[in-house]
Amino acid sequence: MTEQNTQVTGAPIAWRALRMRPDRWSVGALLIAALVVMPLVSVLWIALNPSENIWPHLMATVLPRYMFNTLVLMVSVGVLCAAVGTGAAWLISMYRFPGSRWLEWALLLPLAIPAYVGAYALVDFLEYAGPVQTFMREVFGWASSRDYWFPEVRSRGAAIIVLTAALFPYVYLLARAAFREQSACSYEVARALGAGAFSRFLRVGLPLSRPAIAAGMAIVMMETVNDFGTVDYFAVQTLTTGIFSVWLDSYNAGGAAQIAGVILLLILLLVTLEKISRRNSRFYRMSRQQRPLEKLRLRGLRGWIATALCAFPFALGFVLPFGVILGHALENAERWADPGLVTAMLNTLSVGGAASVVTVAGALFMVYGVRLAGRGLPRLILPVTTIGYAAPGAVLGVGLLIPLAAIDHSVADLAEALTGQKIGLLMSGSAFAIVLAYCVRFFAIAVGAADAAMGRVAPSLPMAARSLGRTPGSTLRAIYLPLIRGSVGTALLLVFVDSVKELPATLLLRPFNFNTLATRVYDQASLENIGDASPAAVLVILVGLAAVALLARANR
Repeated sequence: MTEQNTQVTGAPIAWRALRMRPDRWSVGALLIAALVVMPLVSVLWIALNPSENIWPHLMATVLPRYMFNTLVLMVSVGVLCAAVGTGAAWLISMYRFPGSRWLEWALLLPLAIPAYVGAYALVDFLEYAGPVQTFMREVFGWASSRDYWFPEVRSRGAAIIVLTAALFPYVYLLARAAFREQSACSYEVARALGAGAFSRFLRVGLPLSRPAIAAGMAIVMMETVNDFGTVDYFAVQTLTTGIFSVWLDSYNAGGAAQIAGVILLLILLLVTLEKISRRNSRFYRMSRQQRPLEKLRLRGLRGWIATALCAFPFALGFVLPFGVILGHALENAERWADPGLVTAMLNTLSVGGAASVVTVAGALFMVYGVRLAGRGLPRLILPVTTIGYAAPGAVLGVGLLIPLAAIDHSVADLAEALTGQKIGLLMSGSAFAIVLAYCVRFFAIAVGAADAAMGRVAPSLPMAARSLGRTPGSTLRAIYLPLIRGSVGTALLLVFVDSVKELPATLLLRPFNFNTLATRVYDQASLENIGDASPAAVLVILVGLAAVALLARANR
């Protein structure tokens, strides 16, 4: 009897032990998570343990200026994007007016224009030799710049305008989705109580969509902190430009890591404030069948004013920069055959393609491993891996290059001691570091797509496959991948597009004489060679348009 009881009680113990034993999927998921989080941990470690501590010097000299400019840009761009994006989303969602149908999708097109390309186009359009001032001198008979006043083009204000024009679609997209999901009943009640159009927006529409607008503002502010090309071109000293100055000009990696640590704390504070602002906001649908909003028609002057208000940000964010860059590209047709452009395009395809494949494959493995494990630790770590998207590219560059260079030197010294051959820097001296930075930076995009796609697969399908003797790997290949291939393709495209446009991380991590399309645009534009930069810029924009088309199709 005792022996029988021992067998009965021993079975659950053995089963629990088997469940606690780590499998290769959960171990692999934890390793991928560690690789993604490693650059951020590295930044904090180097910042707290610098070889030469220049923190007191930074605090006494440049850091207050870096912080002030960064905060001014963040707040200004965030508020302007919230105003422009929310206003445009409200008009598009609530009213019909001339051009409203095509403007609904045209307002997404500025996402295809990197902010630094918009900066180059705006300066070229408004500078002394540009068409605006040239036209003014011809019309009014002015001979030189001393005869008239014109606002400073390369200034902090101009940087705010360019970043707003490039980033407002983030708020527009989220706010439009929030307005479209609202019930017509709320607005009918407000109208019956005598509320006018502006009052309905202020008291009904805005409070109900506030979480979406706050999320859009948070994304805009994080992208503002990440920007380097725009603020560098306008000579605005921010925390991101400070990383480049301290590291590349002063050759102080510890100081660069300390500035990167400040950026990380700023991003963490921003994310925390966004979460707190939505903590007590709960909005629910009170019925299963809610009546959608019916758009009101604006006629006459009011309709054309609405058209102008929506068309202006579209023109400033897409028509102007694309028109200027395309004009230069057509005027300099011989530049399309430049060997440097061909090399940059091939480099972009190689690193962007490799990063998209590796990122999506890693995300699929990790999400599937977390679902298989069903344990607390992998599920807790999964959201942590998405923090790389919030970290600016310059921060990731610092967090990757320093540890990779140390590993490279150790491996090279060991190889030379054993074989007598110099193998060079295998990781930091090649495109490997760029690919790894792209993977960490855009891992959140792939994880989000993979998690959402796998969540739509009925659990009975993989369970049936496992009951028929399929292994976890064969279940992934035979069941999941055929059903989620559309989402996988979308994730591949989005990661590739963001990799093509990424500038700060590429500038910091690229090997000698290695250019992508983004760095070629930056290098040529920094030398005031807009004509040489324009073909590469057009290619970057065309790649971005593919992602915008995909986004518009998904949000119909």
